[in-house]
Amino acid sequence: MKGFKTLMATGLLLLLAPLAASADSQAADRLAALLEPLDSYAADFDQKILDSSGNRLQEAKGRMWLSRPGKFRWEVEDPYRQVVVSDGDKVYLYDPDLEQVTVQPLDTRVTHTPALLLSGSSDALTKNYRVSRQQQGTAETFTLIPQTPDTLFESLKMIFYSERLGGLKMTDSTGQRTAIEFRDATMNQAIDDSRFVFEIPEGTDVIRDTQ
Repeated sequence: MKGFKTLMATGLLLLLAPLAASADSQAADRLAALLEPLDSYAADFDQKILDSSGNRLQEAKGRMWLSRPGKFRWEVEDPYRQVVVSDGDKVYLYDPDLEQVTVQPLDTRVTHTPALLLSGSSDALTKNYRVSRQQQGTAETFTLIPQTPDTLFESLKMIFYSERLGGLKMTDSTGQRTAIEFRDATMNQAIDDSRFVFEIPEGTDVIRDTQ
């Protein structure tokens, strides 16, 4: 979870730039076509964080919900419970063990929060990322490289199986890698809005980050 909160390329030869731009446009259009019908999504997840040498730093399990636009809930259940909730206006990062919650405005820049890439508008893809695509059987992998330096990750991979989102892989500037695999996913089923409301527990320390 810590890796998730701190997240969320080499240049091409000029000779290849026109081809790369064309390929990026087609890949972005394909990714947008997969994301556009996604009004809501809920799934269990397994998360692994590796250092730059491939050594495992942390494993976590939990469940996530999202509803477009801008609402999501991310709950880590094991080994330590932590919760991230966005109500579309503010984001709450809650650590029960520390009895502490950080409240900050929702950062609408999708390059800052991978979950917002899913819960936000897919129209921003070509503006914020260079997108490439690989396909092997029914698996499609999209690699997104942010086009601005002010981001929490250097690359993000989105993996779809038979056109259904199956996982995310992120790499940050230190080489740390986060892999998230989704299980038992449901798409476009109603999610009660109360799922995206965070009630601050009594006695919890509140830190307000105005960015």
